[in-house]
Amino acid sequence: MDNATLASLRAALAASPRNVDLLTVVVAALVERGEAAEAARLVREAGASLFERPEQRRAAARALLEAGDLERSLELADAKDGETQMLRARVLHALGRPKEAVQAYQDAVAENPTLEDVDLKALLGARVREIAPAGERPRMRVISNDDTDAPVMARLLHPEAKAVTFVDVGGLADVKKQIERRIIMPFQKPSLFQRFKKRVGGGILLYGPPGCGKTLLARATAGECKAGFFNVAIHDILDMYIGESERKLHAIFEKARSSAPAVLFFDELEALAGKRQHTREATSAKLVSQFLAEMDGFAQNNAGVLILGATNVPWAVDAAFRRPGRFDRVLFVPPPDREGREAILRRLLDVRPSARDIDVAALAAKTSGFSGADLEHLVETASDEAIEASLGEKAEVPIAEAHLVAALRDVKPTTLEWLTTARNYARYANEAGQYDEVLDFLKRHGKG
Repeated sequence: MDNATLASLRAALAASPRNVDLLTVVVAALVERGEAAEAARLVREAGASLFERPEQRRAAARALLEAGDLERSLELADAKDGETQMLRARVLHALGRPKEAVQAYQDAVAENPTLEDVDLKALLGARVREIAPAGERPRMRVISNDDTDAPVMARLLHPEAKAVTFVDVGGLADVKKQIERRIIMPFQKPSLFQRFKKRVGGGILLYGPPGCGKTLLARATAGECKAGFFNVAIHDILDMYIGESERKLHAIFEKARSSAPAVLFFDELEALAGKRQHTREATSAKLVSQFLAEMDGFAQNNAGVLILGATNVPWAVDAAFRRPGRFDRVLFVPPPDREGREAILRRLLDVRPSARDIDVAALAAKTSGFSGADLEHLVETASDEAIEASLGEKAEVPIAEAHLVAALRDVKPTTLEWLTTARNYARYANEAGQYDEVLDFLKRHGKG
């Protein structure tokens, strides 16, 4: 606003000092010009009671905030709309009330997502730490968004925010029964198992075709045990510098031991526990040896720590991991049977607009060999058809059986190649009967 216009508005305000709309315009213009002190003076002279509507109170509160009159600003920022709550978050942050500021910010975004401000969010997430030489009183305050004084492993490990239980896992009734009997019960009744000298924890290796629910089973196991779940990614451990991978692996196990009961989950286990005779790098062999030492718990107590591993290629995992006391329990996670496929399909369709007359049982019968991921891809493809139909009719068209049948012509099972490879290992490299479950599955489902 130019000087002449502002001067005219101020002259009009002098003639009509109780004109709150005019006062609001003048106050906002002064703040925009960087004259917050003058704007705040006008607000204080008028009194908070003069500003009644939310937009009027926001303008007055912003002027007071810019002028540093934080308490009065907070009194005026009392409306529940998103814009006012966003302003309130700024005032609360300036007052040093971080929890309330974060809550106000979240309320503002929940009410109006378009108000989201990444810079303010980062500011609210910053922490203030006192830094000083040892033995001296703090002399410097540093604001940092990086949680640098937290243990490194707390950032490497990724705990699941939402607990998952067996209710969330479709099918796999036999596998869930084995897990409940051999894994969950020791966590739920530790005293009984201690009397029989059975330890809580240990190692379980899940193997099977890709997309059949090994990761989901691991999360559900942790949820049933009421234990913390730590999903360890490969990149969290592997490091280009000699010795760093072993150090990170040890730190991860230490974190789990201090958080017991806990479940450590290693997906794509063969990347960390591959057969040592097949590697040319001494560093890989050292990492395997470190992994074995951590699982043995010789120098540490692994009680209450369950180590879960998942792999699509169990024949590539070093044989030393199969020794009792390490991954001594090996469970085959097969493609879901017909009942399991029906349960998965119903769960996938329930969360999407879908017709009520879909014959899910008949559809499940036509998807033999499909993994859970294949079934999700099937429903996703049918969703694409329904979305295209909705755009054509300019109204929502739910997923119909015709969409699913059409998708079935394009989507094929991805487990057959794995089952063919596993059949060869089960027939010709089945030392100690470790792949008997695969042979039983193939016999029952005619893949032999």
